[in-house]
This record gives sequence, C-alpha cells and structure tokens, in this order.
Amino acid sequence: MANDYLPHIFVIPEDDANRQIALAFLLELGMKSNRYKLFPPARGWRNVLESFEVDHVAGMERFSKRFIILLIDFDGDSSRFAYAKSKVPSGLIDRVFIFGTLSKPEDLKQQFGNFDGIGAALA
Repeated sequence: MANDYLPHIFVIPEDDANRQIALAFLLELGMKSNRYKLFPPARGWRNVLESFEVDHVAGMERFSKRFIILLIDFDGDSSRFAYAKSKVPSGLIDRVFIFGTLSKPEDLKQQFGNFDGIGAALA
C-alpha cells in the first residue's frame, strides 16, 4: 500500500487492457510497490470518473503528495478528454493525469505484440 506521506501514484484503469498496460509500465520503470496503487478495472470510462470523484478527491485534498492517473479509452470521441478534465477540481489539476488511447488499447497490440509490450514501450 502506498504511504500517504511520501509521493505516490494511484492508477484507476477503465478495463483490464489498461490495467495490464499500466502494470507493465510501472514494472518497466522499476517503481517500488509502496509508491503506487493500481486499482482493479473500473469497467467503463464513466466509472473511472465516478470512482475518482467519490472515492479519491477527498483523499487527494488531504494528502498533498498523492497523484492520480485516470486511464481511459477515448473510443474516437475527442470531447471525452475535456469532459474528464471538467471533473477534476481546480485545486487538484496539477496532480491528476488523464491518459488513454484515442481508440482502444487492443488496436495497439498489432504494433507492440501485447499489453506488456505497450506498457514497456511507454516507459
């Protein structure tokens, strides 16, 4: 579990593909497991945002060394990023990162072989 008083990262993935990519990324960087928490898939991009708002905003306001990554698929919808960003309180905007593929992570498997390859390439 992440230490609330040291810099640490929470990652909320939309689906299992994003979770696998995030895990490969963190492992490739050699991140210590007490410096991050990778949550189970939220099962939908709207659920990622809801989890962030309901479960994490208060903790981020309390612990200034907490960062969070919202990992969603944009499914070709260019307005989704702006919508997701609008859910981030202005006082947290510098510690919340919204990442994802423009389409779906599965589309990148052709180029990188698997989700671990995608995460390693990102690192």
